[in-house]
Amino acid sequence: MTPEKDNSELTFPQFDVVLDMSDHHFLGPDPLPRMEKRFLKAISKEWRILQENLPESIFVRVSETRSDLLRAAIIGIAGTPYHDALFFFDIGLPPSYPNEPPKVHYLSRGYCVNPNLKRNGAVCLSLLNTFYGSRSERWNPEMSTLLQVLLSIQSLVLNEEPYFNIPYNFVNWKRLSDSFSQNFFLHTCMTTVHLIRNPPSKFEPLITHHFRQRANAILAACDAYANGRVMLGFHGCDGAAPPRFKIPRRFQRDMERVYAHLVIEFRRIEAHVPPSGERLVVQPSKKPKGIFRRMIKNIRDALGLKKKNSDK
Repeated sequence: MTPEKDNSELTFPQFDVVLDMSDHHFLGPDPLPRMEKRFLKAISKEWRILQENLPESIFVRVSETRSDLLRAAIIGIAGTPYHDALFFFDIGLPPSYPNEPPKVHYLSRGYCVNPNLKRNGAVCLSLLNTFYGSRSERWNPEMSTLLQVLLSIQSLVLNEEPYFNIPYNFVNWKRLSDSFSQNFFLHTCMTTVHLIRNPPSKFEPLITHHFRQRANAILAACDAYANGRVMLGFHGCDGAAPPRFKIPRRFQRDMERVYAHLVIEFRRIEAHVPPSGERLVVQPSKKPKGIFRRMIKNIRDALGLKKKNSDK
């Protein structure tokens, strides 16, 4: 791939209307004959808000033939296990909208990347009335918007420590939080593989361009996390987090497998992967000797006994 392709600009508007979405989760029967004037007024307002206020990290497409159907792509933010990844959501507006909140389905590709984003596509969020929360956090027909829903998913759901999205805490919370983040990062990487293989309709240019640009950053992050050079989620964040050295061997093995899939798919979309990045080289973490083994060693040293081969 040439440098010119690597540095090409993305010509994919933040907001646009497309002809149809034949693979949309909420396609079903056309509810337009039952749509009320209030619905049409509300959706016109929503389109205007999205068109004028979407951040650079969120993209939305609306169906021209079904104005009740939308699809959104959200880029994971830095400092989280979701950085540089893309997450897709199908949105369906009920005929009584905005009296009822929108219906949102996460395109999971069969992977659970967050406690609030289920493998079956369910999205648990107070603003959607699908998760616990105070009255002020729930859907308000007079004030709530689709933009708020998308921003809430990006910042409150896809956050730095998704373990704490669970409405209860375990003991040893830090160890469990790290383990959750590692699993979610692995699943996010596998979701990326499947997005490249089978992109959602109308978002193919975004997926190709995005991962051509981010391929090397993603692979470098995989290498850094598997080898414990930086805390998971913080690769590329200047001085944001101290290094972490103890990495579970299981995470390293899984990372090696996922890394190989990523390289294959990145090359398939003509992303530039240098020879040095073709394979993930993992340095297993050294396990400290247990207190019992240290005690035996001290006793043997004191008595001048030689170490047996079986103890090595």
